[in-house]
Amino acid sequence: MITNGIPEIAYSPDGGGAGGHPSALKGREEGLRDGFYEGYLRGRSKVIAGAPRPQFPARQVRVLYVGSGKGFPYSPIDEAVIATLRQMTAETIICEPGVPLAELAASTRPDLLLVLDGMDLPLEQVDAVRAGGTRTAVWLTDDPYYTDITMTMVPHYDYVFTLERNCIDLYRSLGCANVHYLPFAAYPEHYRPTVTQAPVRRTVGFIGSAYWNRVQFFQPIIGQLMNRGLTINGIWWDRLPEYPAYTDRIDLGKWMGPAETAEVYGSTKIIINLHRSPFEETANKNSAGITGVSPNPRTFEIAASGTLQLVDARGDLASFYTPGMEIETFTTAEELIGKIDFYLTHEKERQEIVFRALQRTYRDHMYSNRIDELLRVIFG
Repeated sequence: MITNGIPEIAYSPDGGGAGGHPSALKGREEGLRDGFYEGYLRGRSKVIAGAPRPQFPARQVRVLYVGSGKGFPYSPIDEAVIATLRQMTAETIICEPGVPLAELAASTRPDLLLVLDGMDLPLEQVDAVRAGGTRTAVWLTDDPYYTDITMTMVPHYDYVFTLERNCIDLYRSLGCANVHYLPFAAYPEHYRPTVTQAPVRRTVGFIGSAYWNRVQFFQPIIGQLMNRGLTINGIWWDRLPEYPAYTDRIDLGKWMGPAETAEVYGSTKIIINLHRSPFEETANKNSAGITGVSPNPRTFEIAASGTLQLVDARGDLASFYTPGMEIETFTTAEELIGKIDFYLTHEKERQEIVFRALQRTYRDHMYSNRIDELLRVIFG
């Protein structure tokens, strides 16, 4: 019998009937419920991801795109931007730092030079392209963590796009007239819901490097998290004093590509998203002390993968997702544990947030949305 969309099994008073012993019946009922929820999650996620998405105009412009040149983990961003540009421009010419840029621009005559990251690109080459009459733009990848470097770069570009809202005023104070807020997004060829049941199903997961603020946050509650099924993937997690006790649950020293990351997201009920600190001196170059209020790229990638995300609350997160409806947040370790416990025992509520996040992401937070905004800012 199905009640309110949930399968039920009737118990007989003598413990017999459909399944025999009451404990066996209870186990069968829980299995049916899990199977129903799993199938419903996969089926509805497939429908949402397959629904028509907003269409954007292809502009008759030629773009010379300079990739980050840094390899993984930046290369998937390059792949997403390049593929999207090719769909939305008349021509996209690809190169990396090290190419004689002024000569290439002179021979291809692009309408725009677009640089991702730009930290390895000699600025005199940007100046030469700009002097030749080509519009220049940089899309910064790591704000606000390396502002000591980016502050020296941005005055060399006509347009500056940053994924951190708090960097806008900083760059404008340096004389940059066209500074725009443009976070990254999800690329559906990399991050999309898993439509078949995963071979390994997880309850709680975290993917990311062990920056010290993350180690300090997790350490007091690591036992509680492990008791709830936590698995961790990322580098440096041997910094965690308790690491030797959980070597079977912490996949150490491995960079995961988009396909593997998306598979883990899709097979995990709850993914924790804890931003790195902008004040960690050993990893950052941010002597200006710029704080972070904007969501990281993982925010959009997790949401696009069809799983529930618990993210540390950031000031500008509500510009992208409605907390409590399309995403869940936490501010303390106790709140994180409490919400994990709630959503591990309230599958319907968990899935409803997953579906709303997925729908919002596929509508508003794809790379096509971002590239359209970038081109609209520059070309109208």
